[in-house]
Amino acid sequence: MWFAIVGGLIVYGLFKLFFAGDDDVMEVETSDFNAIFAVASRFEKLYGGNAYVGLRIPDADTGSRQNIDLVVVTKEELLVISVKNLSGFVSINSDGSWVCDDGKHKAKTLPNPVEETKQLIPILESYLEQRGVDLPAGYLSCKVVLPNPKFRTIDSGLFPSEVITYDQWMQLKPGHSSFSGWMKGAFRGKKEFQEEPLDQKLKAILGTAPMWDKLELKGKYILGDFLEFRGKEEDVDYLRDIKRSKISHLTIQKTSMLGFAPTRLQVLYAPRDYRSGGSASASEWREVTVRSSTEILFQPQNSTKARKFKLSSVISLTLSA
Repeated sequence: MWFAIVGGLIVYGLFKLFFAGDDDVMEVETSDFNAIFAVASRFEKLYGGNAYVGLRIPDADTGSRQNIDLVVVTKEELLVISVKNLSGFVSINSDGSWVCDDGKHKAKTLPNPVEETKQLIPILESYLEQRGVDLPAGYLSCKVVLPNPKFRTIDSGLFPSEVITYDQWMQLKPGHSSFSGWMKGAFRGKKEFQEEPLDQKLKAILGTAPMWDKLELKGKYILGDFLEFRGKEEDVDYLRDIKRSKISHLTIQKTSMLGFAPTRLQVLYAPRDYRSGGSASASEWREVTVRSSTEILFQPQNSTKARKFKLSSVISLTLSA
């Protein structure tokens, strides 16, 4: 019997060591981050544009950086998008604020998301002007997307035209010309502008704009700040060149286990190349091998606490310039 108990404990320990996720992965709430990335992915698939997640645009008036969930560049427009991952019944007060009641917790009141998103437009416009781009009138607009399938409302018609409710989000189809069902007619007829050169210029600027670092875990995304690696001195020394000033992106791959040797991980990373939009070609990627117990210290957006994530639970890390 004791042999069976000891054997069971060994098996459990091995399972937890090699297959269970890090505790901090479970502690960090990632649903809002996942919603932003899901919306960005669907926009790109539907309209073939480029989506930029987690922008931190400098605001000259406040001397701080303003967070933008998502900016989408298409052939016809530049969209500033706020993603609200709201579930339960949502209604609008007379002052424009939103009330969200999921039936489980006390109803919460949100400042008017549309007005908050509109305030980001002149900040982004000013930033682009400083980078040498003057946008034509009507080229830049905003949307608030509600992608949670548990979103409910009594009358979706009460929401401003800038809001895309869950039902409307599900009705978007590929091949449509932008948001033809929701965009204002004043924007139409802008084709006299040289859209393609402007489109390419915006992509180059936004591709190197300040952003949150992006940590991709197994089925989860987290925006925030990469701080450092932690682990055995030898492994940390191998990773010393991975700094935001030098590296734009890294991915993690497991190596095969030999007998009872500890699992090791291959870390592939791309040197930053500012001349080509911030990333290197595939031939320039570098590789190091470290222990799977090595950790990333990462501080999620809107959190005062840094979290540790084992490299074995990490798929990729993208560092802002």
